[in-house]
Amino acid sequence: MDPYEENAKKVLSPLDIMSEDELEETEKEKVVDETSFESEVSEIESTSLANNQNEQEKEVEDDNPLAEMSEAFVEHLADLRKQLIKGIAIFVIFFIIVLSTVNKWLPYVTRGHKLVILGPLEVIKFYMSISTTLALGLSLPFLMHFVWTFIKPGLKENEKGFLGLYSPVMLVLFVMGIAFGYFVLHPLSYDFLVGIGESNFNIMVSASQYMSFLIMTTVPVGLMFELPIIAMFLSTIGVLNSNTIKNIRRWAYVIMAVLSALVTPSPDFFSQIILLIPMILLYEISVLLVKRIERKQAAKTEESANVHV
Repeated sequence: MDPYEENAKKVLSPLDIMSEDELEETEKEKVVDETSFESEVSEIESTSLANNQNEQEKEVEDDNPLAEMSEAFVEHLADLRKQLIKGIAIFVIFFIIVLSTVNKWLPYVTRGHKLVILGPLEVIKFYMSISTTLALGLSLPFLMHFVWTFIKPGLKENEKGFLGLYSPVMLVLFVMGIAFGYFVLHPLSYDFLVGIGESNFNIMVSASQYMSFLIMTTVPVGLMFELPIIAMFLSTIGVLNSNTIKNIRRWAYVIMAVLSALVTPSPDFFSQIILLIPMILLYEISVLLVKRIERKQAAKTEESANVHV
């Protein structure tokens, strides 16, 4: 045995010697530090996972245009539903007003002609036809406004400007066509056909047949009077030009002659000419309007070119 073994042991100072309580506290602090460190690590990991998930969801949304299209389509349908409800409500209101005052409108519709009723249900049919036609005519400005509100977001700037400017003109032309059919075309055709029948038959015109004849000689004429606006719109969006409309003039006259023959129920040449003349005038007015639009577009192009230069 080493007699100096006891002296060879390392001697610790009293400062280096820790009590058992201090050791326990140190171990507890280490455990707390380790626990807090683990919690911070877990929080960082969860935050990073959440961020990765959000980024992945954004990437999926960006890479999936069908979702955006479906949302836009649903919003479009909701807007269409809203405008349809408004239009139907306006039409129903005018229908109720006209139906409740039908006796005041009836003399202007029948124009003093003696009509017969072939059955009890024909009275209802006749009144419904009158009320529907007049209510549709009275609600037409409101319906055009609702249609304009619906299609406006999907139009280009030139199309918005055109329709916003000429929508009142479209209504005026339609009313003019209705008035031309009511005051000119309808009485001429009706008197001609009834005059032919009176020479050999006893004439009894039913109320429903008269109403159908009146609608046939007025509404299509109102639509035909929209020809200048249609030509101007096609020219504005670049589909039609003055050279094209000039080159198809002969064929257009033939088509208008056929349409005038179909719209005028009477086979006499005089009634067809009466309708064909304003249609030809409207066609020539369309040619002049298309030329004017082309001149304006050319002037704007030159101005923009000068500005860039």
